Amino acid sequence: MAANGDIFITWLGHSTFHITTPGGKTILIDPWLTDNPKTPNEYKAGFDKLDYLLITHGHSDHFGDVLTVIEKNQPVTVAAYEIIGYLQKKGLKNGIPVNKGGTTTLPGSDTIKVTAVHADHTSSIQDGDQTIYAGEPMGFVIEFENGYVIYNTGDTAVFGDMKIISELYLPNLLMLPIGDHFTMGPKEAAYAIKLVDASKVLPMHYGTFPMLTGTPEKLRAQLVCRNTEVLSPAVGETITLTHKT
Repeated sequence: MAANGDIFITWLGHSTFHITTPGGKTILIDPWLTDNPKTPNEYKAGFDKLDYLLITHGHSDHFGDVLTVIEKNQPVTVAAYEIIGYLQKKGLKNGIPVNKGGTTTLPGSDTIKVTAVHADHTSSIQDGDQTIYAGEPMGFVIEFENGYVIYNTGDTAVFGDMKIISELYLPNLLMLPIGDHFTMGPKEAAYAIKLVDASKVLPMHYGTFPMLTGTPEKLRAQLVCRNTEVLSPAVGETITLTHKT
């Protein structure tokens, strides 16, 4: 269990994160484990305990292990209305459909809140030879029991309304893609950091494939005039965020 208001975040490669909240709840974001070339072997089978699952969109590099996780853990799952409808047909029992701008308080916790926000990307689910519309992609603003706020942008390009999201929710940590090609690269990510006015940034969606050329070092080079801490844990490493209310 998290102690003293700490949040523990383990990066599992690409855009998959496991989070333990200050109250000991567990959250998995965008589960791609089994076929993820960067996920350490000890995490490929998933987790024995999982309270919540957040899904930003339907692409396989974010959605690949969703059905396996649901079958094993039946976590409370937050995703777009269309994704929840698809998953309910596959056996999901604890789904919370959301859409952009809406906030939900997670069942089992009176104080963990998740807000769905815009992402500039696409979303679909590959089911056999069928490509299924998966609604709009989204990011999530997560407010934890101790008041700490994380803004996970999901896969996205930079867009001006990131400033509105920042002003509304005052995130302490920004998680955003930097790999380029399918999402923003370091140059655009640096502009997103400016819009959000982020003091701490946790890059994602990089280093998985050769075409994802963005790196934390290239991002830091774009931020030479900003006092922004770029966190770059190794895959499988856990970082600790301490926040006093």
